[in-house]
Amino acid sequence: MVARAVGIVGAGQPGLLPRWLRALPWVLFAVLAVLEPIAARVELVGTLIAAVPPLAGLIYGPRQTALLAAGVVAVLATPQTRAEHISGGDLAAVVAIAAFSVLVAWVRSRYTSDLVVVRSVAEAAQRAVLPPLPPAVGPVRCAALYRPALRAALVGGDLYDVREGPYGVRAVIGDVRGHGLAAVGTVAALLGSFREAVLYEPELGGVAARLNRRLRVDVATAGEEADAELFATALLLEVALDAGEVHVVSLGHPSALLIRGGVVRELAAEPGPPLGVAPEVVPPPVASEPLRPGDVLLGYTDGVTEARDRHGAFYPLGERLEALLVEGTPTPGWLVDAVWRDLSAYAPTIRDDVALLSLRLG
Repeated sequence: MVARAVGIVGAGQPGLLPRWLRALPWVLFAVLAVLEPIAARVELVGTLIAAVPPLAGLIYGPRQTALLAAGVVAVLATPQTRAEHISGGDLAAVVAIAAFSVLVAWVRSRYTSDLVVVRSVAEAAQRAVLPPLPPAVGPVRCAALYRPALRAALVGGDLYDVREGPYGVRAVIGDVRGHGLAAVGTVAALLGSFREAVLYEPELGGVAARLNRRLRVDVATAGEEADAELFATALLLEVALDAGEVHVVSLGHPSALLIRGGVVRELAAEPGPPLGVAPEVVPPPVASEPLRPGDVLLGYTDGVTEARDRHGAFYPLGERLEALLVEGTPTPGWLVDAVWRDLSAYAPTIRDDVALLSLRLG
């Protein structure tokens, strides 16, 4: 899975800021400190050097800000470097600005530290709910990618998993109504139910029934706080190695794409009702498709196909995918990365969670 944390600007975390930006206050201070005695009659130099402490307060922690502020005050207070136009009142104002800059840096660093802790917990929760997929599950190679709609979020309403059980390798990709933390509990419950069903349900219809019961139970136990419109779409895949087939059940979810010999087509699957809309789900008939070594399957959520370009046109996944296949071998990892890069270039703003799941036999 690919779902990286968003960088947080803060003290003590140099890797989260460009190097040139972290060096800017010191470089500016050094240049102005040299120019101050040379251009003693140029008031602009003294004004600019007084801006160094506030700039440092926005980039550094309180210690580095205090060090730079002390250097600025020293340059303006020392007779050998002090310009003629710098009065005692000007110096007092610079000292006050420097002290305030240190205070701002201290407050900002405290809040930044708390934010880093919160995001670390969120990242741990993300990995617990959607752990990274292994490169292969049994004989099936796999890769997945997830991008939440909310930039500040690490988790959201899309889900996927690939598990091997006594009835073959099974995969799920789905989309829960909602985004962010509000959908995380539902995602975790559905994935837990799927992982259990993989072991005990001989048919994909039984897996779908378990997922539906799990969702309905969560809504019922939540009482008045429950979302009356809570539902989820899901696509269930089963790679039956003995039969050389892939079995598909669609529960209100777009079917997967089959890539074979550079040609892309959608797996024929009769869509059924989404999960959670009825007490008992009646899954559609299981669709079957012959699967050959080297075939690649791509499952996706509607965040992909509902992304729009600047003119409002939806992202044509099938067409764009065939064009992408000319550029490289469609391995699962390459495929999800290539689709994400192309989608990001196509749509200036992606307003929904995006999940991609790719499987390859052999």
